[in-house]
Amino acid sequence: MDKLIYTAMSGAKQAFLQQAGVANNLANASTTGYRAMEHKFRAVEVKGEGLPTRAFTVDASVADNFAPGPLMATGRPLDVAIQGAGWIAVETPEGGEAYTRNGFLKVNASGVLETVSGQAILGDGGPISIPQDNNITIAPDGTVSAVPLFGTPNNSNAIGRIKLVNPPENTLVRRADGLFQQKDGQPAELDANVKLAPATLEGSNVNSVDAMVNLISLARQFEMQIKMLQTADANARSAGQILSMNR
Repeated sequence: MDKLIYTAMSGAKQAFLQQAGVANNLANASTTGYRAMEHKFRAVEVKGEGLPTRAFTVDASVADNFAPGPLMATGRPLDVAIQGAGWIAVETPEGGEAYTRNGFLKVNASGVLETVSGQAILGDGGPISIPQDNNITIAPDGTVSAVPLFGTPNNSNAIGRIKLVNPPENTLVRRADGLFQQKDGQPAELDANVKLAPATLEGSNVNSVDAMVNLISLARQFEMQIKMLQTADANARSAGQILSMNR
């Protein structure tokens, strides 16, 4: 009886955790550059007297799906998307370095180029400052150029270059704020092979249909585990009644 309760309880717990992960993916299905989360589980035999006929579930790890999302042309000069593998380096609130695929950029009130979430875009020597009264263009290699609104037309000046990196995927870990960073916390090296698609955004790599089907399946698994707990409770009550009758 104890084994049944424990195995059903562990199964219900992990199904609930996986439901939360899938729900989070669905909530970010329209988030630019989002990478889906994947929960991985493994079965562990219940040790004890008799044969190992039961197993409980443990959460082995939370992995990330690094498959690229669809590219969408926007025509907006401050929109960029990574072509293939690679990341855009941003400054964290702690002053460190993290990475994102969200290329929806803007210029804040202080003239600093940043993401829509407010993280400053890192260049060769730190955050990139944009001079006032200038139009901005971003080249495929990450070079940011300013074209004055007044004066000589087509007189562009390079004011910085976005730091583009491509660290191995197995060295990256997701932060609580959705950004990625290297497991050792060290900045990644600049990679000249990473290219941008100007005036383009990358969509989320979450497949909404698959996620919905998965969510329904997990709900049924959770319900099945709860029914097993109820069955264990009913069996225990029946056993107690039989024992009380034999006294």
